[in-house]
Amino acid sequence: MNTTSSPTKKSDSKKISIAIIAGMFFILGFVTWVNGALIPFMKAINELSDQQSYLVASASYISFVVMALPASYILKRIGYCKGMSLGLLIMGLGALVFIPAAGARTYSYFLIGIFIQGAGMTLLQTAVNPYITILGPIESAAKRIAIMGISNKVAGALGSLIFGALLLSGIEATEQRLSVVSDEEKNQLLDQMADSVVLPYIIMAICLFIGAFLIRKAPLPELQVESTQEETTTVTKSSIFQYPHLFLGVITLFVYIGIEVIAGDSIIAYGLAMGFPASQAKYFASFTLLTMVACYGLGIFLVPKYVKQRDALVGSGVLGIVLSICIISTQGLTSILFVAALGMANAMVWPAIWPLALSDLGKHTKTGAALLVMGISGGAIIPPLYGKIVDVNKAELINQGVSASEAVGSAATSGYIILIPCYFIILFFAIWGYKFKSWSRKKY
Repeated sequence: MNTTSSPTKKSDSKKISIAIIAGMFFILGFVTWVNGALIPFMKAINELSDQQSYLVASASYISFVVMALPASYILKRIGYCKGMSLGLLIMGLGALVFIPAAGARTYSYFLIGIFIQGAGMTLLQTAVNPYITILGPIESAAKRIAIMGISNKVAGALGSLIFGALLLSGIEATEQRLSVVSDEEKNQLLDQMADSVVLPYIIMAICLFIGAFLIRKAPLPELQVESTQEETTTVTKSSIFQYPHLFLGVITLFVYIGIEVIAGDSIIAYGLAMGFPASQAKYFASFTLLTMVACYGLGIFLVPKYVKQRDALVGSGVLGIVLSICIISTQGLTSILFVAALGMANAMVWPAIWPLALSDLGKHTKTGAALLVMGISGGAIIPPLYGKIVDVNKAELINQGVSASEAVGSAATSGYIILIPCYFIILFFAIWGYKFKSWSRKKY
């Protein structure tokens, strides 16, 4: 019997698995970063405030709180591979909700569709992140996740550009017409704008359904975390609550996702607030994502050979604080470019948090992954807080006699102050929090 080719087959199988998971991250990135174009689009067709418009992000990310633990239970019952397929199927169903939502032009219907898509993404995220983390040595997990990040953010840039072109084309001219036409003509114009989402979301749903079918046929091995990691864990703990570093990681991931969503989803609206036309502003989100892709590339080269995962996280926290100060200290295109540069600070945060927070969890890895996925709900909480700060500051400036156009731009800039405490939390976890492996020195 010939067994000499088995190591090669094992290596090829791992490469195929990584490529398939990269495809899943591509889908997640495309669907997630469409929100950057949806936020100003929904604000226009539903005549919303800044805070209300960021409920687009909230509807997507709040599902990670509602669905994370159920997703963990589902994965334990059906496994990673079937869970990925089910996640894509649910995302496709959410896309179809946009059809009746556009017909009714009702914001709450759109939010329901986005929430359903978020539920599917929760299941997919709960499967793919621990899967890629434990697919190889934990020391190089950040490197593998960085590869996934490139796929995710390239897809995000494409999604932002495509949907920006489809949804925001001519939006300024339409908004100018809305201010002078009758109520009946206004409703007709808004209905026409709302209808523009139907075809893109039908195509998205079809692609997601096809993906759900293909992943069921994909040659992905079903990884057994309990048998691989528990053997290397020196102390077996009976409860997930005995891992304080995990919960500190959840908090860190919570604030990080809020930061990432603000950096990617607010930049188009920020450009519009700064007076840039939509034909130019639609490209701004891709600037943020492409800077992340560039830094992911550096991460693949540097981690773990030259830079430890923890050191990459320290650098991210420090750079984020510096860039946040630069954003609120500048104006116009300079400030916008500093927002885009947040991609450099954000790139290695997600890849570093996952292995640091999941280390030594053994049989609790799937539950720990579900809790980390719940941290993604930061995207539901922190961006609307940014929108609220913008609304409050804008109202104060207008009351002080500042013109509406100047007030919008100035308020949008000052709102980015919310990023600074978030980056300090990331820095805290990188320096000390990840080391806190036990509540006390007692043996459990």
